[in-house]
Amino acid sequence: MIFVNLQRIPASMKQSDVRPTDVLANERTFLAYLRTALSFIAFGFVIARFSLFAREMSIVAHLAVPARHASTEFGTAMAAAGIAIGLYGAYRYVAVNAALSQGQTRALAPAAAIAGSVVVAIIGVVVAIDLFAFR
Repeated sequence: MIFVNLQRIPASMKQSDVRPTDVLANERTFLAYLRTALSFIAFGFVIARFSLFAREMSIVAHLAVPARHASTEFGTAMAAAGIAIGLYGAYRYVAVNAALSQGQTRALAPAAAIAGSVVVAIIGVVVAIDLFAFR
């Protein structure tokens, strides 16, 4: 798979040499994936509700606001991305746990790191454009 890079642990290290710290680090990483997923879902909810806030503020300030906002669709996409992050985190946890029990490691592939960074950059650009358009 493109997102998994399998590496061998040296032969001098046996299966019983898997340290508890390795397993606990895998669990901490999984919990970080879950926190990130929940943050994406919550942020998506806030973004989706931004259009409602914009409409209410336009009524109070007597301003014309476009009837259709990108924030609803973008917020829904953020929530979906949160679900995908949670599922990917669960996959990574299971894969790394299986690799550790076989005396191997599974490093995050550079393609996955680059893809994640690009997604975060795109999210930032879309949020900035939407906020600037409201201005």
